[in-house]
Parts: sequence; structure tokens; C-alpha cells
Amino acid sequence: MGLLRLLWARPTILLIGLAIGVVIGLNLMPSDMPTVATPAAASSPAVPAAHAAPAKTATSATKTSTAPILAPTPASPDVRLQLVKLATAGRTLNVGVFGDSLGDGVWAALYRDLHGDKGFNVIRFSQVSTGLSRYNYVDVQQKTVGQLGAQHIDIAVFMFGANDQQGIEEDGKIYPFGTDAWKAAYGRRVDNLVYTLRQQGAVIYWVGLPKMESHRFDDGASLINAVLAQHMAALGAEFIPTVAITSDANGDYSAYLPEGASKTKKLMRANDGIHMSMLGYLRITAPVAGMIRRDLAAAAPPPPVVVATPVTAPGAVTVASSAADSHP
Repeated sequence: MGLLRLLWARPTILLIGLAIGVVIGLNLMPSDMPTVATPAAASSPAVPAAHAAPAKTATSATKTSTAPILAPTPASPDVRLQLVKLATAGRTLNVGVFGDSLGDGVWAALYRDLHGDKGFNVIRFSQVSTGLSRYNYVDVQQKTVGQLGAQHIDIAVFMFGANDQQGIEEDGKIYPFGTDAWKAAYGRRVDNLVYTLRQQGAVIYWVGLPKMESHRFDDGASLINAVLAQHMAALGAEFIPTVAITSDANGDYSAYLPEGASKTKKLMRANDGIHMSMLGYLRITAPVAGMIRRDLAAAAPPPPVVVATPVTAPGAVTVASSAADSHP
């Protein structure tokens, strides 16, 4: 009888221990850890882009160190002067695309648009399941510094925000999404990225978030766009809004939008109502590529003026005349 009790007790103890271990593991897992999802693609991109679902809004976060704030210095390049330098460089320009899963799509579209032009080399620095709110998950600032150590960038294109509607933790304090403190912290992180790229002499283009299907998520995206637009204006960098070109004629969300001269409606969005189809990404990057080309063309010096020299035929005699030699 004692042996049976012993045999029964041992597996019971093991099961209880396993259950306790699972509970502890779940409690230690961050509740707002970003998750990766792959929405159905509307079209087959030549360069595949991954998609990440937006992370759950956080009310708490694990403590992380605050990235050092890089103050603007007198050495920060004037944007116009830098564009002149790039326009006259006489070499292929490196276009770096930074961002989250939305940035991945921007990279794929810009690669299609600019890669055929021998003047540009489009490089992917974006990473899914990242953002500017959760530096304790992936510190985008430090990651960017490391990336730039191995690659010089002339033009930087940013698109973040798919995972940013959650709290920001700095120095042990948690700033809930949308509060003034959150806006200030988010803005500091945006500024730091711009300063970091400008230390390499890069010209900045920041792409805004598109129209979202969920009204709640769209309100959050509008808030992020407002912060981005304000900081780009203060920094003298280009902000490219995308809400108008990703909305229907009434300003509402629509997965299908008119395209081309025929205005035939085509699928522009992924199933999650956040990301774009490949055609949708091409739609929002067309003005980005156009702006890059426009700015470089405007900064390029005008071609030299060639003055035609009169050619005198052999044996011809040139006779000088003056008003005094004229007779009625």
C-alpha cells in the first residue's frame, strides 16, 4: 500500500510542478510583446515584404535605459547645401529605408521605383515588430547607430508607427499613449534618429501613416502623424502625408481605390486594414520617389551656357562699318 501511494504521489508532484512552471512563465512574458502576422497579399511583390500586426496598447513596460539625446550642433548640415552636394556627387546615392513592417513595404516599393535608376542604391534597414515606443524590446536608436557604422547613407526614408500605439517607458516612468508626456518622449526619439542620420550628411524624408480601417486605430495614427509633422517642420525635414492618397473620395477608409487614367478600383490594402498591398505601397511611395528626384534636380547647378562663336568662311572679307559711313 505504501508503494502504491509513493508511485501515485511522484507523478502528481511532477504535474503540479509543471503547472506552476507554466504559470510563472506566462507571468514573466511581457503582455504587450509585439506579434508577427502575415496578412493576405493583394498582389505578388517582386520583393517580398513582411507585415507585423500592431502591438497591444501597453499600460506598463519593463525598465529600459533612455537613449542619449543628440542635440543639434552647428555642424548639422543645411539641407539645401547637402542636396547640392548629393546632386553633384557624380556617384550612385545610397537610399536607406528605416521602419517597421510598414517601412518594409516602403522599401519594397522604393526598390521597384528607384532601383532601375542607376543613380540610386535602395537599402533595407527596416525590421518587422519594431517601433519607437518599445525600446526595451528593440532599441531602434542603438540599432540604427550600429547599422550606419557599416553603411554610409545619403538619403534616409523613415516609416514607423504600426506598433507605436502603446506606452513609452523612460527612466522608470511610464507615459501612456497619447498623453503630452508620451508625445514629448516620442518626439525625442524621432529627433534622435534624424540627428543620427544627419551626422552622416543624410537628407531625411519621413512618410506618414495611412488611413486606417479601425476608427480607434485611425485616431491613434492621426495623433502620431501630428507629432511627426510637427517635428519634421521644426527639423527642416520633409514629411510626406499619406492619408489623402489612401482614403476614398469622402475621406473614408477603403481597401479599393481608383488607379491610373481609367480610375479602375484596385485593391490597395492588406486584410488587417493597416498594411498595404504591393500596389498600395507603390501608391504611397510614388510621391516620395518624385520628391527625391525633384529635390536633387532643383539642387543641381544649371548647365553651362554655350555661346556660339561666329564662323567666317575662308576668303571672306569682313568690312567694319559705322554710322558715319552711311549715306542717304
